[in-house]
Amino acid sequence: MASAVLRLRASANSFLSQYEPLALLLAPLLAVLVARAVRSFVGILHERGLKATFIGFFMSCAKLVPAVKSYIDAEKQKVVDQLQSGGQSKRKSWRTELPRSGMGNGVIDMMKEEKRNDAVWQGKCSGTVYIRGSECEGHFSLINEACSMFAHTNPLHLDVFHSVVRFEAEVVAMTAALLGSKEKVSGGQICGNMTSGGTESILLAVKTSRDYMRAKKGITSPEMIIPESAHSAYDKAAQYFNIKLWRVPVNKEFRADVKAIKRHINRNTILIIGSAPGFPHGIIDPIEELGELASSFNICLHVDLCLGGFVLPFARKLGYPVPPFDFSVEGVTSISVDVHKYGLAPKGTSVVLYRNHDIRKHQFVAVTEWSGGLYVSPTMAGSRPGGLIAGAWAAMMSLGEEGYLENTKEIMEASKKIERGIKEIPEIFIIGRPDMTLVAFGSDVIDIFEVNDIMSSKGWHLNALQRPNSLHICVTLQHVPMVEDFLKDLKESVNTVKENPGPISGGKAPIYGAAGKMPDRGMVQELLVSFMDSAC
Repeated sequence: MASAVLRLRASANSFLSQYEPLALLLAPLLAVLVARAVRSFVGILHERGLKATFIGFFMSCAKLVPAVKSYIDAEKQKVVDQLQSGGQSKRKSWRTELPRSGMGNGVIDMMKEEKRNDAVWQGKCSGTVYIRGSECEGHFSLINEACSMFAHTNPLHLDVFHSVVRFEAEVVAMTAALLGSKEKVSGGQICGNMTSGGTESILLAVKTSRDYMRAKKGITSPEMIIPESAHSAYDKAAQYFNIKLWRVPVNKEFRADVKAIKRHINRNTILIIGSAPGFPHGIIDPIEELGELASSFNICLHVDLCLGGFVLPFARKLGYPVPPFDFSVEGVTSISVDVHKYGLAPKGTSVVLYRNHDIRKHQFVAVTEWSGGLYVSPTMAGSRPGGLIAGAWAAMMSLGEEGYLENTKEIMEASKKIERGIKEIPEIFIIGRPDMTLVAFGSDVIDIFEVNDIMSSKGWHLNALQRPNSLHICVTLQHVPMVEDFLKDLKESVNTVKENPGPISGGKAPIYGAAGKMPDRGMVQELLVSFMDSAC
């Protein structure tokens, strides 16, 4: 054995003696660098696909040529300017410094004057405002008074503002009760916190799932899997928390494809996502099947109920066919639900819920070595507006179960009426089978974005979607008296586009259409970033 090792050693030394020592030293390092580059390329190829990878590489090389880059930047700026539609000229008159002398109560008159420049939103905006009537009457007045009464409070100071601490706990508990906390299968430990909106609720759920799975399974290179219909807040969470995101196509019914999600699960998967319903098409994902999948792989499942949380529980009681979607489903570990949508609370109020305290404790940040003292915070914000928490509590308490049932009855009936009306327009069709109060529609014979431009000229503000190109309206109490007006304007707009196809002056249809067809998605991303950078 020893002699064989010696012969092998001599043979190796003889073979290597023909190379320079420096080459022998650098070769392993070069091999490691090449291996890492190949691994990175294969990862990008696997994630983006061959076509997208090639296009991205080609465009990156093209931009290295100064003339090409200048041309692309100039064209990009033209699109940004068109998206702004004169917004830059308005910004020139905006204040950039404090007034020398304070304006006192006169500032209220200035604000009233500025408010007159807002678009007319009553009854013509998809989603946006969920409370019926104007902002100076009825339920609006109630929550405004509640917010004003507690505008000075901050639940960060637990020992001072006992009232809003109680309000938050009760809002969370009442919301949890709507979503299965009283069911035996829930485990009886549902807990959570209020947040500033659906995005923060989702961010916290993702961050908590990441840390929980790191503690439970030792996962240090986390990945999560979402249907392509899942909210863009998950993309934000992936960027913020360094989580690899896999986006999986939906099935033919526009629901999460459970089999496709299963194929993407690996040892680094921490979280899968379901929506009830999804924002684009108002369709509920198969939460029960996703729960079984999460349980079998011992991973987290978050359900996005930001839209459905204050509708689906009441729609079910009204007799609508609603599949299981909450903590009554085994495998669901967290839920996000907006109170400021169909909960009719003031803007900036949402709830994130967890199945138990073992999971939720990974949401908190505790600091022990700060010279300012011991510090612990439950959500992303430190200080939080107690007025909004009070407004949410007031909204829920004033309406009660009967109020929410009546509201749900009205908006569900309005949604179904809109759905039936759209089906009577032969040039357009409904996307999938809507489960709730959101109706999406597209067309194979006319440009749906041109229809959107015509609707915009009539004062409507609808949401433009892609894959497929379509529009949707999220029906609220504002729309209940406007259903006939909406269907009339939609039919007229469709006929106008059919008889006179082509973009209207100042319309956004060419931009939306081009963005949807542009193969270089990096370019589209740059356009969006440039637009946002110049808009805020």
